[in-house]
Amino acid sequence: MKYLMLVLCLALTSCKTEKKPKPETIAEKQKNNQNEYGISPSAMWKDYTESNPRAENEQIPESDFFHNNREDANRLAELTLKGKKKASSGLYRLYKQYNVDLPSVGAIQIITDFDGKAKAIIKNVSVDTIPFNKISKEYAELDMGTDIEPLKKWKKAHWDFFENFLKESGEKPTEEMLIVCVRFEKVWPK
Repeated sequence: MKYLMLVLCLALTSCKTEKKPKPETIAEKQKNNQNEYGISPSAMWKDYTESNPRAENEQIPESDFFHNNREDANRLAELTLKGKKKASSGLYRLYKQYNVDLPSVGAIQIITDFDGKAKAIIKNVSVDTIPFNKISKEYAELDMGTDIEPLKKWKKAHWDFFENFLKESGEKPTEEMLIVCVRFEKVWPK
């Protein structure tokens, strides 16, 4: 009876000969716009280094998402992936408070969604420290990923965001607070 069951199982499974799709090359994935990536940062880094042999000996860079909640993190990751978001802003005071180095020109980072799925690899092209009230419309457009009232939207979003952080230490935002302004370019996927 055991053998009959085994033969029956083998017969049933052998009838299900589904044609497996052949794996796509990296170029095909990009061509088919398959960067709903949904892959780990290490898998994205592997794809990147396979296409960029000069980077193959580099260590995998830091990966992180923008903002502090799922909706905004995922929206900003998509804007970065689409090449619309080309800058990020941080409160200088927080870098000092947490004793964290400022971003550096040439640094590479993997941008993820809120769940840690890799979306894009970026490279910093400039880092400046600018007072809040001196942020330009052009910079705000790069950071917000929109040309519709970018400065107004940037000021509102960042004021509220920084105000929440500063509340913890009993401080309030000011028009003169220093902002770390990082401009970047998306280097992967092409």
